[in-house]
Amino acid sequence: MNTPSPPAAPPLDPERLVQLVVAQPEAVGIAQLEQALGPQVTRRTLQRQLAALVQQGRIRREGKARAVRYAPGPASTQGALRASEQPDAMVAAGELSLPLSSEGLAVRALVRRPRQERLPVSYQTAFIEQYQPNHSAYLPTALREQLHAMGRAPRTEAPAGTFARDILDRLLIDLSWASSRLEGNTYSRLDTERLIEWGQAAAGKDALETQMILNHKQAIEYLVQPPEPPALSTETLIALHALLSDGLMADPLACGRLRNGAVEITGSVYLPLAFGPRIEELFGIVAGMAAEIGDPFEQAFFLMVHLPYLQPFADINKRVSRLAANIPFIRHNLCPLSFVDVPKLTYSDAILGVYELNRIELLRDVFVWAYERSCQQYAAVRQALVPPDPLRLRYRQPLSRLIAELVRSQSAASPAEVQARIPAEVPVKDRDAFVDLVLAEFRSLHPGNAVRFGLRPLELELWQQSQARPAPPA
Repeated sequence: MNTPSPPAAPPLDPERLVQLVVAQPEAVGIAQLEQALGPQVTRRTLQRQLAALVQQGRIRREGKARAVRYAPGPASTQGALRASEQPDAMVAAGELSLPLSSEGLAVRALVRRPRQERLPVSYQTAFIEQYQPNHSAYLPTALREQLHAMGRAPRTEAPAGTFARDILDRLLIDLSWASSRLEGNTYSRLDTERLIEWGQAAAGKDALETQMILNHKQAIEYLVQPPEPPALSTETLIALHALLSDGLMADPLACGRLRNGAVEITGSVYLPLAFGPRIEELFGIVAGMAAEIGDPFEQAFFLMVHLPYLQPFADINKRVSRLAANIPFIRHNLCPLSFVDVPKLTYSDAILGVYELNRIELLRDVFVWAYERSCQQYAAVRQALVPPDPLRLRYRQPLSRLIAELVRSQSAASPAEVQARIPAEVPVKDRDAFVDLVLAEFRSLHPGNAVRFGLRPLELELWQQSQARPAPPA
């Protein structure tokens, strides 16, 4: 009996391979290329194609044996040079064009120089010392006014966090996916949606990628779900790190803890501070200065600049900064920033500009473009929203407390039980309508939306079981 031969490996597109090498900020190893290409491409096929591209001059080989790395060759950089000469846009392979200012283009050109041409630099305290909250401004007044006009909620009188809660289902997917993608996560948006909505992990993905997505979901819920969004403080930033780093740190004790030691930034000549007490001091200064800033856009951008620059945690600093940047938007009922479609290479260049040059112009270009993109994404979602019930809006906190109380005490959701437990802040004239509202919420309550009331799925399941049991005989 003949054993069928295994299917042949698919051909490897040399253009895709060149694009992968060119897109990296520094020379890349074969293991990284294998990971990017996926298991369908064998190492032997990859080695043959790399050798051919080296011979053609499209990439170059550096190092020997296990230290071999691949970088763009003379024939592959011509297209990149032409792109960098464009006056108003950056075009990265496989990514959207992003309009750049002349200052942003200058920063990009500087950070894309070969590593050996960039001078190693340490943390510069003057960078933050020269910033004075509400006097200094990274975002000019006219630009802030433009951003306010784009992001303003349709109901300015609504309580803080209403806009974000209204679009929470969409925001959980968009922000979890986009922020993870900027860290190299290969989940697609559809994979992310299935994971968040149905708990279905994507086939063939690393468990760490799945964990990263779920951590984002939990951190976003932490920012949006409470009756009042958390204040911008050191405690909130540390909590975000604890949620985003859960299960992802080499040292579990580093989760939700400031670092005390040196870290290196891959692809950069920037050397962050290593002395723990000084890091802690500056972390408090960054958080305190951010909290003082009155304009939510300036506040958000300040966090995107100075949290990654300080590197207060052993890892996951940029993720913390991206979610922390949404705190001002949530608290001021502005459109959230989802980072959808932000080109990864441009974002990396922008962060390098802050690290190595203390230049914010390229990151500002990314921030403004990303916020406009987010507003476009959520305009249609916002228009489709059903106008909220004014009664529910007025009594959302007592409503949440009462529903959680009934579930946790395994009490019946009956008119008499609800009437007996109506909170004192509900006036007599609204009590009948409040009872109807509570009963309506119970009719639509299920494990997927119980988190709105601070309930865990297990708590709801135990309550449902208690209601299904027959009443004891009199």
